[in-house]
Amino acid sequence: MTVAPTLSSPHRDTAWPFWPLVPLYPYGQRPTLRTEVVKDTVWTFDQFQGIFYVVVPIRMTVVRLEPRGLLVYAPVAPTTECVRLLRELEDRHGPVRYIILSTVTGIEHKVFVGPFARRFPTAQVYVTPNQWSFPLNLPLPWLGLPADRTQLLPDDSSRLPFADQVDCAILPPIPLGLGPFGETACFHRPSRTLMVTDALVSIPAEPPAVVQINPFPLLFHAKDSPADAIVDTPENRRKGWQRIALFAFYFRPSTLDVATTGDMFREAKQAPDRSRQNYFGLYPFRWQPHWPDSFNALHNQGKLSVAPILKTLIFNRGPRDVLDWAKQVATWQFERVIPAHMDAPIAANPQLFLEAFDFLRPGAVSHSSMTDADTQLLRDIDAGLTQRGISRPSQVFQGDP
Repeated sequence: MTVAPTLSSPHRDTAWPFWPLVPLYPYGQRPTLRTEVVKDTVWTFDQFQGIFYVVVPIRMTVVRLEPRGLLVYAPVAPTTECVRLLRELEDRHGPVRYIILSTVTGIEHKVFVGPFARRFPTAQVYVTPNQWSFPLNLPLPWLGLPADRTQLLPDDSSRLPFADQVDCAILPPIPLGLGPFGETACFHRPSRTLMVTDALVSIPAEPPAVVQINPFPLLFHAKDSPADAIVDTPENRRKGWQRIALFAFYFRPSTLDVATTGDMFREAKQAPDRSRQNYFGLYPFRWQPHWPDSFNALHNQGKLSVAPILKTLIFNRGPRDVLDWAKQVATWQFERVIPAHMDAPIAANPQLFLEAFDFLRPGAVSHSSMTDADTQLLRDIDAGLTQRGISRPSQVFQGDP
């Protein structure tokens, strides 16, 4: 892999004026990190986003098509900087010809597609079928997608104009209540690169480069008490990142205690920094000494895995469809996987890809006791949604393992 990050971040270039549509940190600023994954062929464009300084990467992937042109998978915010970095590739390899909206559910991806398409007015837009919106289920043009050049991805990807180089596999919609979950995986055959959105992740032990552009969120979560100063060291960046990962995937891991409101305000008086950026010294988190054990179980040596949220709340609603989709994807001879979140690229073959879905098979081995404890809140949410009839119950896979 060739790693060639490109970054520039004057405030005007990174401004994102539409942030109120999905108000996630860093709000009106979206710096972009471009990395060349396969020389002159595959690039990733990373930004970051989160809530309460729980920041994680969000990523689009760009591949070069023959004889000229670019395909964009899962667009990110088309800031001036992001567009400029993509124009540099257009100058060398031809225009953006195709844009793929790869998710049905992920609003943090969907919100960028309309504005992105307007910056590249000759590109054709392909969207994963079964799109929906809340509270009103609006037609695609009302969601900002250009009506004259937007169409659904077909079930048979051989009908696509780029089918000679890219295969697509659509995960059938999994009913969740308000709307279905679904996504499209794409395989760029010349580079042996598989692109997925939310289906799989690899959680790095070190903080990704893009979240280190502004390390304050990492350092904020590295604190053990409100009295701790913000100190920028590699160790604190790593510590903060690993705690952020636990928040992002478990919401409330078992190794975390939360201070009472009264204690939180009293202890804030001890904070050396009571600025607005530091939440006026308020810091409710109390990590138990063995919290690294929780992270190590989640990290799982950086292997491809299905995120706990998808395991507990989504994929178990349609195990047969998910496994059939995974088997279809595993017929492609890829050697790397680029998810839209966390680490990328991941060196992985079809066998490793399939192993990530083993939890859906009959007789699958349960999680470790640590992971079971960390997913308790997710399982409580699962039970509540099912009892209220908001989500259908989880299903047991019936069929050949």
